[in-house]
Amino acid sequence: MPNFTHIDSEGKARMVDVSEKKSTARTAVASGKVIMELLTLKKITEQKAKKGNVLETARIAGIMGAKKTAELIPLCHPLNVSHISIDFFPESTQEKGIINIKSSVSLFGQTGVEMEALTGVSVAALTIYDMCKAYDKGIIISEVMLLEKTGGKSGIYKRE
Repeated sequence: MPNFTHIDSEGKARMVDVSEKKSTARTAVASGKVIMELLTLKKITEQKAKKGNVLETARIAGIMGAKKTAELIPLCHPLNVSHISIDFFPESTQEKGIINIKSSVSLFGQTGVEMEALTGVSVAALTIYDMCKAYDKGIIISEVMLLEKTGGKSGIYKRE
């Protein structure tokens, strides 16, 4: 069985001690999709949703979610994040509307920001769902994933 960093030799949960790790510039980029009916996407892109501007509300929610990651994910380190961006890329197929979400997070510190980028995407997607569920209960949130990360001892990761 592999050694898990968040479990001690007695099987107890613990926060990893990063005090000896070298501070480096660290970044992470994550993405996800929100799939919906074409009419729902049209309401969003034309800013005709009854609850207001869906994408700007989701952008703020995603930024707030990324900032609060340590409060949501057990054993995550609270981080002094330098930058967070949440961007949306709406598209249509013949059958469905899709909003692609991309989150970028950076800092100079002792541990990475992968969880912050993933949380930002997730909270933005959940906000889109919440603001549009009255129109479309079949909305799907999918493919939340880390695209790339830089910094730290493990170096660069890029999803192929």
